[in-house]
Amino acid sequence: MSQQRSSYAVGTGLFIVLGFAALAYLATQTSSVANVHQGASYTVDAHFANIGQLKERAPVKVAGVRIGQVQSITLEPGQEVADVKLKIDNNYDKIPLDSVATIYTSGLLGDQYIGILYGTSKKTVADGGTLALTKPAQQLEEMIGKFFGAGGVADNLGGTYSVKADFTNVGALSVGAPVKMAGVPIGSVQAIVADPVKLDAKVTLAIDKRYNAIPDDSSAAVFTSGLIGTQYVAIQPGGSPDALKDGDEMVLTQSAMQLEDLIGKFLVNGSSSSSSPSSDKKDAGNGKSSDTPAPAGKH
Repeated sequence: MSQQRSSYAVGTGLFIVLGFAALAYLATQTSSVANVHQGASYTVDAHFANIGQLKERAPVKVAGVRIGQVQSITLEPGQEVADVKLKIDNNYDKIPLDSVATIYTSGLLGDQYIGILYGTSKKTVADGGTLALTKPAQQLEEMIGKFFGAGGVADNLGGTYSVKADFTNVGALSVGAPVKMAGVPIGSVQAIVADPVKLDAKVTLAIDKRYNAIPDDSSAAVFTSGLIGTQYVAIQPGGSPDALKDGDEMVLTQSAMQLEDLIGKFLVNGSSSSSSPSSDKKDAGNGKSSDTPAPAGKH
């Protein structure tokens, strides 16, 4: 009887040990600890506007193949971008200078990593060099916005410049909303603050530097995607030969149309059309529609 109990205890203990070993193996295989780089490497910098949940030792991949890892993540005082240093295996020292570094997520709830899409430049990134073209981590709010039809924001690969616009009502416009021109995203809403003097909303737009020829007499309007979609800022180009510059303010703006206003306009238009005959009679009685001039009033 005692022999059976001892064998049962040994089997239970062995099962527990194997279970912990399996958990440890899965933990290393599903996190950035797996396949940690061991050979010679060189360092490359990349700057991101948002790193999401990216962590140190996260994989760096090309075509899904791991070629390195994230060495460090820092934020310089006074800066709004994160400086990410990548440790790349020396075997992959031919990365084109115009390659794009993007933060991806493994699966739906997996860890984040950096994927590099090769460019076409004949120049390569050297040790201590910088990958200038980056795409930040995709945020859940932006994905929801795309689902409701607002569309994504511009990639902003070449940097941005700021333009301000005042609106009497921004509706449900939020920071991060797209800025579009001809339906194409060219930037995003950077900030929304209330002006205590003018009593309106001052909106700052971050526009991709690739779109640096927008006329300075262009107009900006707050639109809604579909019936219940998210709101965005649409720019209608003007005809001025001068272009908007960093820090300029757009004078022509159109505020967000509220649902109550739309319903009110619908009711007013409907009632005015139905009462138009009586209005015509009233005007005729006042002499406005008659050929006979109205009598002069007393002075």
